[in-house]
Amino acid sequence: MRVLWVTGGSAALGLGVIGIIFPLLPTVPFLLLAAFCYARGSDRLHLWLIEHPRLGQPILDWQERGAISLRAKCLASVSVLAAFSISLILGVAPFVLAIQAVVLSLVSIFIWTRPSD
Repeated sequence: MRVLWVTGGSAALGLGVIGIIFPLLPTVPFLLLAAFCYARGSDRLHLWLIEHPRLGQPILDWQERGAISLRAKCLASVSVLAAFSISLILGVAPFVLAIQAVVLSLVSIFIWTRPSD
């Protein structure tokens, strides 16, 4: 079972790192998932991840205070707007746009109602 947790954590970590490069892919949710998986699969990897100088802080902020940094909130908002704009440009069906608008609005509300650093 530990192998599955470590594999899932590594996949989530990989997606999180890709999200650093491609802003439309969320980074922090994948880092949180990686920490969750590593906590169940490998104490060593979990400790490495939460102590990592760049990747660990968002995880600790969330675990300790449910906080999302102002920078992450701004980047998430830009990503939400970009995703919706791409859908508009591609001419996605109005029904799908409506669903996307509701979901992205709820995500944005959730993000902006969390405490900041």
